[in-house]
Amino acid sequence: MASFKPTKVQFLPKLGEKVTEDTLYWKNYKSPVQIKEFGAVTKIDFSPLAPHNYAVTASTRIHVYGLHSQEPIRSFTRFRDTAYGGSFRGDGKLLVAGSEEGLIRLFDICGRVALRQFTGHSKAVHVTSFLSDGFRVVSGSDDLTCRVWDVPSAVELSSITEHTDYIRALAPSKLNPDLFVTGSYDHTVKVFDMRSGSSVMTMQHGHPVECVLLYPSEALLVSTGGRYVKIWDLLKGGQELVSLKNHHKTVTCACLSSVGNKLLTGSLDRHVKVYNSSYKVVHNFDCDASILSMAVAPDDEVVAVGMTNGVLSVRHRKHKKDKETLTSRRRRGPSYRVFVKGKNFVPRQDDFLVSKPVKQYLRKYDKQLKSFEVSKALDTALQMWTRTSKPEVTVAVIIELNRRGTLKNALAGRNEESLTKILNFLLKHIFDPRFSRPLLTVGDIVLDLYRQVLHQSPVVERQLQRLMEVLGREAELQQELLQVLGILDTLFASLTPRKEVLWEEHCPMSLNNHCVSVSSVSADVCRI
Repeated sequence: MASFKPTKVQFLPKLGEKVTEDTLYWKNYKSPVQIKEFGAVTKIDFSPLAPHNYAVTASTRIHVYGLHSQEPIRSFTRFRDTAYGGSFRGDGKLLVAGSEEGLIRLFDICGRVALRQFTGHSKAVHVTSFLSDGFRVVSGSDDLTCRVWDVPSAVELSSITEHTDYIRALAPSKLNPDLFVTGSYDHTVKVFDMRSGSSVMTMQHGHPVECVLLYPSEALLVSTGGRYVKIWDLLKGGQELVSLKNHHKTVTCACLSSVGNKLLTGSLDRHVKVYNSSYKVVHNFDCDASILSMAVAPDDEVVAVGMTNGVLSVRHRKHKKDKETLTSRRRRGPSYRVFVKGKNFVPRQDDFLVSKPVKQYLRKYDKQLKSFEVSKALDTALQMWTRTSKPEVTVAVIIELNRRGTLKNALAGRNEESLTKILNFLLKHIFDPRFSRPLLTVGDIVLDLYRQVLHQSPVVERQLQRLMEVLGREAELQQELLQVLGILDTLFASLTPRKEVLWEEHCPMSLNNHCVSVSSVSADVCRI
């Protein structure tokens, strides 16, 4: 007697976006490590040189962390009030930061005391950075001015007042030491040239600007503010190329990855979105609180996100050697040796091998099918967790019942509650291309069985009426799609070059094929 074959569940891919290399690349990060700071994390900046330590500005302190350390390896605490905008110099040896009191401090990364202190701003300084020559510092303040400072002499070189509101974004050029870009709450983004002492280009963002960012080629500029992320072409005089609106709240920060220069944006809606080269979202990181700052390590090994609740979230990239180490370190229980004993034994050529039959473990619905309890098997497949999380299992049981010819028996004799479950499952999945064929069969049988008793249950009657309505709309849609398909076939036929063929030899065969395809499509639509 043949052994019972379990129900074969076919898992088909869901309809949706295709899995690309970018998606796989950004999914390859570990679970985040969370570090608690003393206040909201307003700035994160990675050192451009190895080992790529990163500075975290929060409250009245700036902490410097190693890539894999959860405790700061260096702290700068000489701030009387809130510190802002801590950023490294190009060689990673100096660090500059502004403060709520209007002072700008310059630190040696190996020391604790400020090497220089720049005074001149009358209000809080939220953004500071080194120019690409490394000997000048530029700052933006709430007193509406941008100032450039000389590092060796601690003297103010220039002061520019063109913005009419707080300056909260700054990006220096890495190719030209005299250029830098600022963004302000007056909704403008300006490009300044120190040689002329004024702005050379102005873009209207339309919302208070929170962050500006230059691509490595410096032909493109990114500005964020409100719910919008805008890309500008500087080679065309600041022409707007793309306007993105993928966040639900204000976009507060943006950065670029080292591999492929992919754009990442963070928002108050607690999401970090990753864009590909055509500015389509390919991945999404979820955080626990609103995001204020973000940075990616120069080799994409670490993604650090700062939030309003004072938590620093750090994600590290996965590596194959980490997986191998984890597998080798995994401890096995004493019973594991019993189950694997002899599995790797290879018999010799002269040995007589006696195989032990492997015990077959069946699911609950398979046991019921084996006992010919078809109604109970269908009820098991229609349980809440199965029909919501794994509808493939429910459909596989339906297909098996139909193959055995017992589907009608399984659907018959049901009360209002069990019939409602079946109708709800039909309404949810009948238009899914993966399940439409077997579920249409179920719908036909249900209508045949319960047409005479519809009036006895208003709930079932309402669901069947709804099912008939959606099936009617789907049939009309299929009819329209067939008409569109016919129009497209005509267009494609008119565009293809014609070849001389013998009418007697080729035409009858093509006509027969066409008639068969049309008749099959018509039969499917009529059945729906």
